[in-house]
Amino acid sequence: MTNFDLPPRPYSIAHRGASAYAADNSLTAFRKAAELGADMWEMDLRVTADGDVVVYHDATLPDGRALTSLSLEQIQSAIPDCPTFADVVKLASEHGAGIYADIKHPDACLPILEGLKLHGIERAILGAFNTDTVDILRRANCPYPISALIPLGADPHTYAPQSDIVHLCWEKLDRPQDALTPELFARAFADGQQVVLWHEEDPDRMAAVRDKPVTGICSDMPELVNPFRPPDDWPVEIVCHRGANKIAPENTLPALECSLAAGFSHVEVDLRISADDQILVIHDRTVDRTTNGTGAVSEQSFDALRQLDAGSWFDPHFVGTKLPTLEEVLSLLGKYEGKAYLELKSAPPALVWDQVTDSGMQDRCFFWSFDRDYLLELRAISDDAKIMARRQDYPDLQTALNDYSADLIEFLPNESADEVAELSGSATTSMLAYGGKDPAVFDRLMEMRPNLVNLDQPFAFRRHLERAGVP
Repeated sequence: MTNFDLPPRPYSIAHRGASAYAADNSLTAFRKAAELGADMWEMDLRVTADGDVVVYHDATLPDGRALTSLSLEQIQSAIPDCPTFADVVKLASEHGAGIYADIKHPDACLPILEGLKLHGIERAILGAFNTDTVDILRRANCPYPISALIPLGADPHTYAPQSDIVHLCWEKLDRPQDALTPELFARAFADGQQVVLWHEEDPDRMAAVRDKPVTGICSDMPELVNPFRPPDDWPVEIVCHRGANKIAPENTLPALECSLAAGFSHVEVDLRISADDQILVIHDRTVDRTTNGTGAVSEQSFDALRQLDAGSWFDPHFVGTKLPTLEEVLSLLGKYEGKAYLELKSAPPALVWDQVTDSGMQDRCFFWSFDRDYLLELRAISDDAKIMARRQDYPDLQTALNDYSADLIEFLPNESADEVAELSGSATTSMLAYGGKDPAVFDRLMEMRPNLVNLDQPFAFRRHLERAGVP
């Protein structure tokens, strides 16, 4: 291997950037890949008529014109968010990300090598479906590992024997994980080759392949490759406030799925009731801020609310995203074996509890509301409901514990560490809530060691843990 050996865990390779959350091959997609912790950014590279290398998948623009016949100016006039390779490699250098180059035109090979060297990129893989391109890279004494992208049906052992890496593009198989046999790896390793896998977004299939001896796994959802695992000496659970709300629109299924795919234990959602008594997920009393509609949630029918666009306000990539239902959230929890913090805004406790119990998710959810009567009502409905109390709302800890027999106490970082410690090992769960990303506050959370942390910046907290040497 020219540049690096088999890593201790697969490299998370963001397929065309974090393309589940932004236009593929765009600077926004690569920035989100960095936020999600991707080790490498996969990108498609083509050459313009005037010799620039652009990051674009197809050989033609939507109007049918070939990229090789157009100047960079013409391409960017038609596709304003089409970046150059120089743009992306500079951004990768700033974020410490590696580059996985899918070279679509052989004339891009030498400019790509020059760009990587210019920006000091140490971790890179250069590959192509075209074996002639692989030959060009080898003859150019490419200092980086060379990858052959193996189409479905081709023999990975004979398709490009001169490559350092076989990249199996087998995602269209029903169960591609079954093709990853010990014999396949043994043959590849005997030939001095390593293995990179297709782009994978299914959590069950990802779970089946992430422990294989592979160099990397591509994914539109790079957070799925190496999900968060708490340190052995502090099994902290992370609650994501309104989901991954910096990656996707708050309180929508993409934001919630991103959180759970990243391995965080809980999503926090806000529940409101429609005019016809249906429960939807939205924070505000009105739909004005986070949809293309206007007016109070409680004055509109379920069908009308579900017609609203809850995504384009955040990013055009999410146009048409709907307000989720509680049922959809509970189904998503089942998909990822996740948990939820359900805040009752205007959703009646009895209706919420019925849906939660009907789905069998009562052990995976806890509840809170600014309306104390809602919490008293919920406790009257069930002794088993897990209800939170905020320490800041009570004169002392014991009063907080006694009010409706709270199962969980939420603290703020400036509140008593002794009280958090007092709950350690008890039947009552402790949680700290923090909306920022100040490293000093993150240090405080680590010192206090609550059972849960409720965060607006969960990915920043994970990076802080990693920098502190916490696996």
